[in-house]
Amino acid sequence: MRFPSKEVIEQLRKEYPVGCRVELVRMDDVQAPPMGTLGTVRGVDDIGSIMVAWDTGSGLSVAYGEDICRKIREV
Repeated sequence: MRFPSKEVIEQLRKEYPVGCRVELVRMDDVQAPPMGTLGTVRGVDDIGSIMVAWDTGSGLSVAYGEDICRKIREV
């Protein structure tokens, strides 16, 4: 896996600010919450993963370049 550039990380942090709400579109992980699960962004780490507190109680991050979520509401 290639890591995103610093510019991409900064763009992700602007696009997914702490507190915004997201919906899970796709996550290839046996422990993933169900598709369509909503959650609140806790931040974006240094490798581009979007850290989410899912409403189901899960804390799995959305991996950059692998998983997909969409923003549904701003802070």
